[in-house]
Amino acid sequence: MKLFRSWGRNDGGKIPPLAQAMALYRDGRYAEAEAEARAVAAARSRLRDDAHAPLALSIAALAAGAQGRHPEALAAYDALLPVFGRVFGAEHPQTLKLRSDRAQALTALARHAECEAECTAVAQAANRGTGPEMPLIAAAARNGLVFALNAQGRHPQAEALACEALAAYQVPDRLTLVLRLGLARSLNGQARHEAALTEAERAEELRRSLPEEECRSETGAVELAMATALLGLGRGGAARTRAAAAHDACLAAFGPDHRRTAEARALLDRIDGA
Repeated sequence: MKLFRSWGRNDGGKIPPLAQAMALYRDGRYAEAEAEARAVAAARSRLRDDAHAPLALSIAALAAGAQGRHPEALAAYDALLPVFGRVFGAEHPQTLKLRSDRAQALTALARHAECEAECTAVAQAANRGTGPEMPLIAAAARNGLVFALNAQGRHPQAEALACEALAAYQVPDRLTLVLRLGLARSLNGQARHEAALTEAERAEELRRSLPEEECRSETGAVELAMATALLGLGRGGAARTRAAAAHDACLAAFGPDHRRTAEARALLDRIDGA
């Protein structure tokens, strides 16, 4: 959402129509954020090549995905891609961000190979760019690529990419948090659970240092990484406590259909069946 922050005020110093939708999204009030964003888009739909309308619809898509409606979010991104290309340009930061968000929706639907291809393309485009947002976009795309590689069982490759991305993007923010979680996932996938637990603990320490609204979209992720590592280390009781906390937090934040809620539920079932 950082790219939307430049839209915080317009040239006249007034708060633009997107401000309320963005604030609701950051607060985790996803249904309200979606409704507000759709209202903004509808109000501006008659304005030719208006930038706020497609941006509002992209916020609505993000909010739909946060509520676990991943197929609907992907369909919205697919519809918005040609609009963003026309309004902003094919390699504008906003268009690349939309493609990165779309890739996340792909992997939420287990379309991991497609996510891998799209994240690779977005990272390459961002590396060609020169704007101040491009390093952030490239790192976000690499994070999506790490997730897609892990999901395909290519854990050593995911580990190498996560380490490379962390070395290139040394900013203590949410993106570093998710890259560390991707690294922990790759280590767990290689049964290197002690190292994975160390990375998850580093991620937890970073999360505690960041504002709550910055990490809200990663609710439950640290607990999941820790639970997986603890289970691998034979510490079933501690693993179940963390997995249950992850499931409860994800259920409250995202609902039962979100991919992370489902992952936490599956881990709990695995622990209880062991």
